[in-house]
Amino acid sequence: MYRKSQNPDAPEEAFELPFEGKLCEENRWVILANLIPWAEFEEEYAQNFSEEMGAPAKPFRMALGALIIKEKLGISDRETVEQIKENPYLQYFIGEKSYRNEAPFDASMMVHFRQRIGRSLLQKINRRIVRQARGFQREESSTKKSEGVERRKENRGKLLIDATVAPADIKYPTDVELLNQARKTTELILDILYKSLKGQLSKKPEPHRKLARKEYLKFAKKRRPSRKERRNAVKKQLQYLQRNFQNIEKLIEKGASLECLSRRQYRNLLVSSEITRQQQWMWSNHKNKIENRIVSLTQPHLRPIVRGKAASPTEFGAKLSVSCVEGYVFLEKISWDNYNESGDLISQVEAYKDYMGVYPSSVHADRIYRTRANRAWCKERGIRLSGPPLGRPPKNLSREAKKQAQEDERIRNAIEGKFGQAKRRFSLSRVMAKLPNTSETSIALTFLVMNLVKLSRQFYCLFLCQFFPNFIILSRNIIVTYKVDELSQFRFIP
Repeated sequence: MYRKSQNPDAPEEAFELPFEGKLCEENRWVILANLIPWAEFEEEYAQNFSEEMGAPAKPFRMALGALIIKEKLGISDRETVEQIKENPYLQYFIGEKSYRNEAPFDASMMVHFRQRIGRSLLQKINRRIVRQARGFQREESSTKKSEGVERRKENRGKLLIDATVAPADIKYPTDVELLNQARKTTELILDILYKSLKGQLSKKPEPHRKLARKEYLKFAKKRRPSRKERRNAVKKQLQYLQRNFQNIEKLIEKGASLECLSRRQYRNLLVSSEITRQQQWMWSNHKNKIENRIVSLTQPHLRPIVRGKAASPTEFGAKLSVSCVEGYVFLEKISWDNYNESGDLISQVEAYKDYMGVYPSSVHADRIYRTRANRAWCKERGIRLSGPPLGRPPKNLSREAKKQAQEDERIRNAIEGKFGQAKRRFSLSRVMAKLPNTSETSIALTFLVMNLVKLSRQFYCLFLCQFFPNFIILSRNIIVTYKVDELSQFRFIP
């Protein structure tokens, strides 16, 4: 059940402190709270609940606010609850009416918050916040009606697009390690099934767990095993796994039921069976690749994504298509399978048009996006796609063409810097969520918080311009420019 908040956008003056006084308007959490339209998306969040059945759910502002706090501070779920408990500004940010020296919710609720606030809702909030704060140029088209239809259809702005991978928090997968985990899973399930038939069987099926573990440790302790040793280790683990599955089938025939397994154990049993099938096929056919290859027992939705980078040629996580407009980042696509990002250029440009009202004047993308189909599509709409034209480059390239190519690469560096900010400052370098939907929420939340941080910095600049105009005028008068002449000496220019 969900009860709509009476006043989700309450001002900071209404927050009650235990020692009188009021919250500071210049605090960063107060500024962030004013940037987010809480009431606008609360009704969409309430559709996840029944109006009459169940216990009252936590408000939308509390759910989204807690996720933003966790992402911005870079802390765990438990630490997020502790920080909210100790800080009155954080309690105001999540929509509390007064300061309370107790936790507003349990740390386990953070998982439910990530499940209820999906990726699509976060994308809507991200675009709405940026449009509201910046007033993107859709309003400009309405002010230029007197200039004619041709003026409104003129392409404006620069669109930066690129793709990256958000690695998941898993151990680097190897075939022998995966089979060892699957073997231990089947041994645990064998014990549970035998316990359910205790007294009906004269002898417990022996899975040879000690011998299997000894064989695994013998291989794992080798620093550089050869290919033959690796194949032998995989073969032995596969034999132990097949024996375990045969024993599980015998127990089921004698009356054991899989209903005694928990939901997670039953899922791990199915994943272990698929891992065994894939590894058996690769071992028999002397292959190292297979379609939909599982690389993690606990996260079977992950796939190996070959990137060809020097630091990490292969990454294990979600692949993202991202666009950047005037320094604001928008998540366009998430896929757990590898794909060619050049097919996303048209959809990203169309999303730019829906958001801004016009096509961009130029699209700055990597070399993989510059296909013939994308070039022809952009040319029909008067969009300049960055990069050199197809064919053999001319011998004498003009100075303007070289300057334009350098300018395009300089502009495209902005989206690479955004990826670096998301992976170094925020949590995109290692997604700690385990489920596919919660992982997508964490990824989308990263770009939302990045835009909020950028907007809050601009608010501080406006604050300085409003309260310190004389200081800004004085600083402009002090700034002087210098120019390097032909003798490499500095010459003052007033």
